[in-house]
Amino acid sequence: MRPFVSVAVAAGLAVSLAACNDSKTNSATPSTSTSSAPATTPAPTPTATASKPSVTPAAPAPRTQAALTKALLALPDLQPGFAIDPDAGGDDGTKLSSSNPKCAKLVELFNADKSPGAKVAVTRGFSGGQNGPFVEQTLEAMPSAKATAAHLAVIKTAIKSCTKAKLTISGAGSSTMTVTEVAAPKTGTAPVAVRFAADSGALEGLEVYFAFTGLDDVLLSMNFDFADIGAPMLAASAKASKTLGTSTTGA
Repeated sequence: MRPFVSVAVAAGLAVSLAACNDSKTNSATPSTSTSSAPATTPAPTPTATASKPSVTPAAPAPRTQAALTKALLALPDLQPGFAIDPDAGGDDGTKLSSSNPKCAKLVELFNADKSPGAKVAVTRGFSGGQNGPFVEQTLEAMPSAKATAAHLAVIKTAIKSCTKAKLTISGAGSSTMTVTEVAAPKTGTAPVAVRFAADSGALEGLEVYFAFTGLDDVLLSMNFDFADIGAPMLAASAKASKTLGTSTTGA
């Protein structure tokens, strides 16, 4: 889970992203001959055909930063009016905190620069203007598909365990955020989504959504300042899957 980037305090903004276009084995039967004369020599024993040595399939090539970057959404995938946010993925002074032990894992995940175990991570953000809407996407190469699924299970548990946490945005102030699991777009493996909402304090009215899913050994993460997360998440998943050759279906 990555920190918020250029979040907008105004709520209710929406964005619609354009969906991406998407061995034959020879068996020799020894011949037999018939003769009235008795055989003077024993018939030769057929020699066994040498079996071909087994070949171990080559391991898939490691994910590279260039390949993951190519799989990110780009401006042509969005409606006109968006621009790339040059500050996406940077430290914008946004931190989550809580004195509740049940929130420790969520706080740890939220404040981390990248997911535990991620080998390569790339991020790209988009803004529709100074006040949003804002979208940020991250692709991370995990050690394996199993590792991706395990990390998603940790995220889901962390979300369910913590109902409130304090969000601080440098220059804007702090508010207690209500943490609620929401329906995740059905793509990839074990998708999960969460909403952070401030009902009071300096950030009153702020709502930000996070969504995650597994694309085999790649973790797709997105965050938004609007509730209609289905279209952009599905578009991002489709493009990443097509570009990287991963699956968009799973449990």
